[in-house]
Amino acid sequence: MAELINLNRARKVRTRAETKAQAAQNRIRFGQSKAETLAAKLESARAQADLSGKKLVD
Repeated sequence: MAELINLNRARKVRTRAETKAQAAQNRIRFGQSKAETLAAKLESARAQADLSGKKLVD
């Protein structure tokens, strides 16, 4: 006898695989590199330190 296939399950598996492939493409296309992320964190820390140095103490 032939193996029975649940068509709903097969459709869901195929959809999940397509979604994961699309997500991987989006990460490559729109994601920031490590260097860009590090530069943004350093800039944020520098700005925070600059602002905290300019605070007035009552």
